[in-house]
Amino acid sequence: MTPSAPLAETLAAASRVVARVLAGRSLGAALADGTAQECSRRPAVTDAAYGTLRDFGAPDAIIDALARRGTPDPALRALLLCALHELRHERRAPHVVVDQAVQACGRLGQGRARGFVNATLRGYLRGRELLEREAARTEVGRFGYPQWWIDRVRAGHPHRWPTILAAGNAHPPMTLRVNCRLASVDALREKLAAAGIEARQVGERALRLAQARAVEAIPGFAAGEVSVQDAGAQLAAALLAPRDGMRVLDACAAPGGKTGHLAELADADLVALDRDPQRLGAVSANLARLGRAADVRAADAADLAAWWDGRPFDRVLADVPCSASGVVRRHPDIKWLRRAADLREFARAQAGLLDALWQVLAPGGKLLYATCSVFPEENQSVTKAFASRRADARQLDLPGLAGGQLLPDDDHDGFYYALFEKARG
Repeated sequence: MTPSAPLAETLAAASRVVARVLAGRSLGAALADGTAQECSRRPAVTDAAYGTLRDFGAPDAIIDALARRGTPDPALRALLLCALHELRHERRAPHVVVDQAVQACGRLGQGRARGFVNATLRGYLRGRELLEREAARTEVGRFGYPQWWIDRVRAGHPHRWPTILAAGNAHPPMTLRVNCRLASVDALREKLAAAGIEARQVGERALRLAQARAVEAIPGFAAGEVSVQDAGAQLAAALLAPRDGMRVLDACAAPGGKTGHLAELADADLVALDRDPQRLGAVSANLARLGRAADVRAADAADLAAWWDGRPFDRVLADVPCSASGVVRRHPDIKWLRRAADLREFARAQAGLLDALWQVLAPGGKLLYATCSVFPEENQSVTKAFASRRADARQLDLPGLAGGQLLPDDDHDGFYYALFEKARG
């Protein structure tokens, strides 16, 4: 085996993953469906698949320009997308990438396509400047998102839209939440420094790592002193501000990051719901690692008859299902799997959840509506309509969050928050 041979294996495995995504699977599911070969090279395959889906827009247009004899079948298209990602980022010599992509054809059962793949990639290298310039003539090629997505972000954020799109194509930061019950921020930072891990504070109890690490290598993680959670996501529990003795509901809890944070902040009667029973295992595991407890239940929060015992809650976190447009750099497949029509369906479901959960909130209690979206259709439009329906709902100001929207940047993902207080009667 030549020193570069593993690249052929990585390209073949990553192209299978990308092909599954383009056929409609989520990236997480596509990776989980992997063969033994894909799993054996998981870090490299994951990196290649994520990078390819972040790039996608321009390479897809370039393939169309080069494949004059017709559109390649899905398996070959995915391989070319992965190879173009490698060539565009120049992490290896171009001739090595081309050679290994050709070898990957055999691993994909596409041996007859070796000449086609070789000619296509060499055609890119010969005409790279012109092909890149032509791809960038379209906004899809230039920004790497579907046109409808670009249009919605531009309409919702006319002064920030290029920055938002660029942030969604960057590598996400890895941020820790320090457990206030077990450690101080300064003590954790010193412990990280002693292990050679550089970190800086980006929130009240948030430490952003200069370089991502496996969680097993992070001092204090196994002991529950820290959790991995984006700095923007850490605002949710702090904004809801639970206190000891309160009854608190996390209505859409999985995978449990916000549930754990709520449990850290107060000795409360905490109920954690999620409609997906399989995802609740992560909630329970998070709580166990933190040494905290909650009543974890599988239920659709909107179906009150299925789970609510009639006792009201003092605090409710409605971290509702959404487009996830604010965390797209962590899930680049979302850009290409979502459709514009999905936003209407999300907004309808979000409104239903808000109306249902308002019923379980005690007079004088607070409900925090949260999304990881940058689309106003799921955010301000939903909460404005809710406030107009509920005379007993007063929306509270959130200092430092203009309009409740936190836009993605180097230190945090994109989130939206709206805090409502229920009239006492």
